Amino acid sequence: MAGLSVKTHEPTVLENSRRLFAQSQKVIPGGVNSPVRAFSAVGGQPRFISRGQGPYIYDADDNRYLDFCMSWGPLILGHADPGVVAAIKTQSESGTTFGACTELELKLAECIISHVEALEKIRFVSSGSEAAMSALRLARGFTGRDLILKFDGCYHGHSDGLLVKAGSGLATFSQPSSKGIPRAISSQTAVLPLDDDDALEKFFETHGSKLAAAIIEGVPANSGLLIQRPEFMKRLRELTENHGALLILDEVITGFRLGPGGAAEYYDLKPDLLTYGKIIGGGLPVGAFGGRADVMDLLSPTGPVYQAGTLSGNPLAMAAGLATLAKLADGAIYNSLETLTADFTNMLQRAMPDTRVIRMGSIFWLAHQDVSPRSAGAIDGKGIERFNRCHNQLLDQGLYLPPSGYEVCFVSAAHSAGQLSEAAEIIAHTFGAGT
Repeated sequence: MAGLSVKTHEPTVLENSRRLFAQSQKVIPGGVNSPVRAFSAVGGQPRFISRGQGPYIYDADDNRYLDFCMSWGPLILGHADPGVVAAIKTQSESGTTFGACTELELKLAECIISHVEALEKIRFVSSGSEAAMSALRLARGFTGRDLILKFDGCYHGHSDGLLVKAGSGLATFSQPSSKGIPRAISSQTAVLPLDDDDALEKFFETHGSKLAAAIIEGVPANSGLLIQRPEFMKRLRELTENHGALLILDEVITGFRLGPGGAAEYYDLKPDLLTYGKIIGGGLPVGAFGGRADVMDLLSPTGPVYQAGTLSGNPLAMAAGLATLAKLADGAIYNSLETLTADFTNMLQRAMPDTRVIRMGSIFWLAHQDVSPRSAGAIDGKGIERFNRCHNQLLDQGLYLPPSGYEVCFVSAAHSAGQLSEAAEIIAHTFGAGT
């Protein structure tokens, strides 16, 4: 196999990362600005990343890693793509932020809408969390109802109404999954298991008339890769329509990662609202929500539902997004990624027969069990423990996978077949030794 050209020194030399983490803990809670970065699940030392190039990231000690995290998905072109960097540089010379309208916002909005059938109007925000929060507020304003339905295993950001967990029983009203969330807020969100037809039907029979919206990830990818049956997704669409509720499809991970039409196209769904994340901004901090014009027109200033953001439509993110989507427009990168990732995961599957290698497009996940789970409750916790045990060994061999067995992995257009072939060999050997 082609060699994975990692540094010749031991990647376990982490003097600078250790120093930076110790200093960070004095001024940043836990030393990190997002909990998973602390490596709590996998143990070991968080790497402080200094730069990225193509499929690689480099830490503060100049250790190089083949990256399968890709900033949690949006870097479909790889790190520091020349076209995206050039677009950012060009825009930065004209200004980095204005807090005012720009033509870039219009161009990116038109570009995104042209690729997604269900989108008639769109509004930019600064994160996926903000997009989901705003979409729910809009759904409540449109329907005049308060109740929201989400599904166990789906993550939609950390706003109070969505940072919840299921209570007891089949169709349950949720409990806060974080301190600081009033019960009065979490009680307005119901949680159902994924892939449970009976629970879905019973919930709508009892609560459908009170429901403002159901929100679901296009492909649940924050608690494993839980690919849903098309029948389940289409039945959810039918039930929301029958009961006058909206369907919100969270495409923060899947939008423009699976293809231009995202999971909506894959499932042949037409949701009322959709949310998007950083891929539409070339990996910069951005989000968006959009959908039916009659729903979107309820937003201020034309309607009574308030939503605002000082940096919404930031010109750097708009320029980076336009550069990214332009490269994706002809479909060649998607076709290449489909073949590249399929070949890679097939190699992994042959080398690890006791592991279920689950893939959709350029997203993959290692489920150490016989059957591909479709719900969070069906995930084998022993497999997660196995991944977490092996994570640091993979780092030592130059592979950077997300620091949690529940998180999915991503392949980018910058990865090569040779790099992936060598990575498959390393992963298979490491997990075999870590059984």
